[in-house]
Amino acid sequence: MSVDADKTEEKSSTKDTVRVIIHALILALVVRVFLFQPFNIPSGSMIPTLLVGDYLFVSKFTYGYSRYSFPFGINLFPGRIWASDPERGDVAVFKLPRDNETDYIKRVIGLPGDEIQMVHGVLHINGNAIEKVEIDDYIVTAPSGRERHMARYEEILPNGVSYPVLDLVKDGFGDNTEVYKVPEEHFFMMGDNRDNSTDSRFLAEVGFVPFVNLVGKAQVIFFSIDEDSSFWQFWRWPTEVRWDRIFTAVR
Repeated sequence: MSVDADKTEEKSSTKDTVRVIIHALILALVVRVFLFQPFNIPSGSMIPTLLVGDYLFVSKFTYGYSRYSFPFGINLFPGRIWASDPERGDVAVFKLPRDNETDYIKRVIGLPGDEIQMVHGVLHINGNAIEKVEIDDYIVTAPSGRERHMARYEEILPNGVSYPVLDLVKDGFGDNTEVYKVPEEHFFMMGDNRDNSTDSRFLAEVGFVPFVNLVGKAQVIFFSIDEDSSFWQFWRWPTEVRWDRIFTAVR
């Protein structure tokens, strides 16, 4: 009797464990598909706002849902549902229009109907130069200890949103452009590292981003590690993790 009771209790415990695991997986799937999706930063196009090795959560509900909100781009409905327009200055993840597969992350600079132009490294929106104030240099320290100083500026958009940008080369490639007229239902995206960002300034590479291609808004950095390390190398965390960046909001 006791042996059978033990077996019954063991089976019940196993079923409970399996049930908890299944419920946890379903909850994680719901959160990832409908609420927040994790992304990591593989390139330096958004320095100094985002660094290589940053891991962040992107809110998928901020702009509503499109086919690119779901795994594999399943086309369940046309356009977006429960749509909410991005605000100028948002840092957003989108599917690259050229292939509708590759994830890019840039800042929303131009809204539908805007005219965007770069003149000698100064951003112009609808014919008006955007305020650009030089602040302290951005400093990168090499493993050898040698420091590299890069000119850093604060850019202030018409709606009051401000953020830092880097200007590595005076009148560099992309610092002087034609006037871009943003089509309806599209957005003009730019990286904060202006001389090291493939973005909407380059029409053949990125160009104007359709609203439907937006995946979500970058919200918070939940983990950050030196670009020469990896998330799974936990034994390097004490010295390689950027502890001061964890749980910081993306602005």
